[in-house]
Amino acid sequence: MDLPRSFTIRESSHRVLNPFTTGKLATLGRALALPPGTRMLDLACGKGEMLCTWARDHQVTGVGVDVSTVFTAAARERAAELGVGDRVTFVHGDASAYVSGEPVDVASCVGATWIGGSVAGTLDLLGRSLRPGGTALVGEPFWRLDPPDQATVEGCHMSAKDELRSLPGLLESFGELGWDVVEMVLADQDSWDRYAAAQWLNLRRWLDANPDDELAGELRAELTAAPVRHARYQREYLGWGVFALMRR
Repeated sequence: MDLPRSFTIRESSHRVLNPFTTGKLATLGRALALPPGTRMLDLACGKGEMLCTWARDHQVTGVGVDVSTVFTAAARERAAELGVGDRVTFVHGDASAYVSGEPVDVASCVGATWIGGSVAGTLDLLGRSLRPGGTALVGEPFWRLDPPDQATVEGCHMSAKDELRSLPGLLESFGELGWDVVEMVLADQDSWDRYAAAQWLNLRRWLDANPDDELAGELRAELTAAPVRHARYQREYLGWGVFALMRR
């Protein structure tokens, strides 16, 4: 059980595996005003940057779960680097089946709601680990601008326009599922650039070092197309944010 190698190549230099900068991640932590000792569960935690930096900055404790052995190893290294290895634990496993043994104050899935099959399914999963009155964090894309055609939809890595909502529509959907939106921090075009463009550099460096690898053709084609696709479609039309929710 692991992610395809292309994922770890593409995001080899990233600490945050979504269109959030470390500054926006810090903004979210401050906005939530987490008291020391807050207990967290982070499903599909990636390289653990949220848990590790919040353990350092806000004295939270918690567990991160991810399917990638490469990412969980990087998360443990980051925890050691920041001196928070006694506060956070990282588990290699299937986040879609993970429920905390004890209720937590914050349960998160930032950018991987596929683990629950949808936003609704992921909120249901997070809710199984939350204490009453706890906070769920969900990272999710939305249409920043209405896509004018199918080429734009596919350029944003979607197959149909109705896979995403507008920002007002997404916020409304949380209420329909029985959750109050209590905070949000949104990616902007610059943070999208930092996430996407770093992938291009990672791909190019890997291709230079591994020209005969079996993935070289696939990743060369990706690098050739990705910058224009990002500028033409994703940068303009695709929004992304992290939303803090409390059950009504």
